Amino acid sequence: MTTDRTLADTSRSPRGVTRDRREPPGFSPCLTAVVIDAEEAARTVLVHTLEAAGYATDACAEGAEGVETVLATSPDLVTVDLNLPGMDGVEVIRRIRAAGATPHVAVISASQDEADKVLGFTAGADDYITKPFRIREFRARIDAVTRRLTRAPRETHPA
Repeated sequence: MTTDRTLADTSRSPRGVTRDRREPPGFSPCLTAVVIDAEEAARTVLVHTLEAAGYATDACAEGAEGVETVLATSPDLVTVDLNLPGMDGVEVIRRIRAAGATPHVAVISASQDEADKVLGFTAGADDYITKPFRIREFRARIDAVTRRLTRAPRETHPA
């Protein structure tokens, strides 16, 4: 994985919070992701991994900003931590789904509690990964999502 990244676009969210949209050098984005995590180290690892998988990414540290970014950019994939300042991850997922957005949502949380996992899925999550997570496993999950997103629809033939 290369550590040399270029800043493709710095813009402001509707609330005036600066967010970075990063694209790997020489990359033509076709898939997009939003990473919502309060921990800077976790955001960095997730962004690097998603970029290596071919995603253009936005990264947010707060729940409300994450919801705004998701609704403004309509990403293919969203990762969200449950423990966020202001608005927790479960509420983030609920608001994304209530607005009709349909990205693949993966919770990435330190909580291994079954109740939190069930709550995440009930709110609308598609996947739940516990921290600390293994990069290769996360990448394999992202690759599986990417295959589903880029798979051409099957043709239907009359019987």
